[in-house]
Amino acid sequence: MVRLLGPQDRLLKTIERQYPLVTVLVRGNEITLEGDTDQVHAAVRLVDELIEMVRGDRDLGEQEVTESAKMLRNDPQSSPAELLSQAILTSRGKSIRPKTLGQKDYVDAIDENTIVFGIGPAGTGKTYLAMAKAVQALQRKEVSRIILTRPAVEAGERLGYLPGSLTDKIDPYLRPLYDALNEMMDPEIVPKLLAAGTIEVAPLAYMRGRTLNEAFVVLDEAQNTSPEQMKMFLTRLGHGSKMVVTGDITQVDLPVGASGLQLVTRVLDNIDEIYFARLTSQDVVRHNLVGRIVDAYTKYDSEKLADRYERENRRENQGRAE
Repeated sequence: MVRLLGPQDRLLKTIERQYPLVTVLVRGNEITLEGDTDQVHAAVRLVDELIEMVRGDRDLGEQEVTESAKMLRNDPQSSPAELLSQAILTSRGKSIRPKTLGQKDYVDAIDENTIVFGIGPAGTGKTYLAMAKAVQALQRKEVSRIILTRPAVEAGERLGYLPGSLTDKIDPYLRPLYDALNEMMDPEIVPKLLAAGTIEVAPLAYMRGRTLNEAFVVLDEAQNTSPEQMKMFLTRLGHGSKMVVTGDITQVDLPVGASGLQLVTRVLDNIDEIYFARLTSQDVVRHNLVGRIVDAYTKYDSEKLADRYERENRRENQGRAE
């Protein structure tokens, strides 16, 4: 019951927020739901699914409760306990699994397609889940190596000339990928796999001229690629390989020019074995405040774009009048 309701009954309050016409009463090991008939039936279904998750030894949070309620609203016949309990990896007692329906669709798309683009805001698990699928594919011997890459573009700040060897200079750009690897695998094994070339973490510039066979390739921060770099990367695809490209088209750090990720969504749309998974603020699995921040910025950008179009139209109309 403690795991079901959360500390200070936090998850109980989350259930009540999903069904405002339902009152939830807890006495010992009994839960009583009272209120609007339809909402009570929906709440009972949600609680049953949450109980199944707890029985499956899954830790619950507000995200799981909210997402399960949303799934049941969209499809009353679905089973959140089944859909959201399929672990990709288990590392050091921690299971890595999709936490939202959008993430589940993204993970399934990686299984079913050769090239998958994961596009969405920060915190939606784009890169983390892609890397988990890469490690899973290596463990299952579906590929012989993992290649993780990202463009070496600074996020608004100029780091200047960094000291040390070439490896030292590019390390700050690739550090997030190393951190995720160490979470998913035994930290003692990772250096050995890196030294043997079974796992390769390199900047995008290192990909030119190569053919990547039997590899799981993940390109992170793809919004910071130029159209030429994106074309170069995608044409590295070799036999028995799979590619996942992740990025957020609202956070482009390129000083000039168009983003290769923005262009590729138009160029490669509707091609077999290429899938575009579009995640939203509803799929953010960091602090719930992150989702609201993303929505606020999206609204601001939309209003700014609409204002710009209005000014341009006004200038055009003035030009015609003159």
